[in-house]
Amino acid sequence: MPEAKDKKMPENFATYWEYFDKIYCISLYERVDRREQARAQFRSVGLADRVEFMIVNKHPVDCEQGIYESHILCMEKAIRAHADTIVIFEDDIIFDRFNPDTLKKCIGFLKTNTDSKMMFFGCMVKKSRKTDNSSVLKIRFRSLAHAYALTAEFAKTIVKIPWQKIPFDDMLRGITGTEMYAVYPSFAFQSNSRSDNQRCLTLDKFRRLCGGLRRIQKMNEFFNYNKTLIIGAHILLVLLIIAIITL
Repeated sequence: MPEAKDKKMPENFATYWEYFDKIYCISLYERVDRREQARAQFRSVGLADRVEFMIVNKHPVDCEQGIYESHILCMEKAIRAHADTIVIFEDDIIFDRFNPDTLKKCIGFLKTNTDSKMMFFGCMVKKSRKTDNSSVLKIRFRSLAHAYALTAEFAKTIVKIPWQKIPFDDMLRGITGTEMYAVYPSFAFQSNSRSDNQRCLTLDKFRRLCGGLRRIQKMNEFFNYNKTLIIGAHILLVLLIIAIITL
């Protein structure tokens, strides 16, 4: 399993994470193996002593409800601790392309943009566009909530939304009027290990056949970042083919 460590990283890069008051990682009680793997990943990006594991029992009936409630538990705990800024990971986290300068620019953006309620370190998007910060994209969220930061203000809004048989990702996607952002390039991905979500085993198998979520996430990011260029190139190709045929 690759780690994100880079020999050129500045010695003090771990201090960049100090901007976030509370950092949690959700993990099922029986997945000791995943916690060990996650700890190695966190060490590689300077988070060795900052992450608190939120160890939960598997939901007896509905795994999606269990995932939903685990994220809510993290937010509620951070709110009780009077945290202003919160980070939540899931224990199948993998860091790739991690660059301290990217993280530093991302944090600079969060400090100066009060409308930024939520920022993903990696996710799937429906749409993205550039901001005045080269390391931050404004997005329309699609899915994957394995690594994100949010404000306590926004967390207080989310914890009031009860479980309505809607997966956590879908609930986030349905929230309107909230500015969501993503780090660019993303550096947090889900591993290719078998999912614990029993409802998604078929989808999980398909994803792994396609090279895993890391590859799919990178392709999604590339397409949305370069969508205009890609569509333009395809239109040009079609016009070229038509011109050749009609000669």
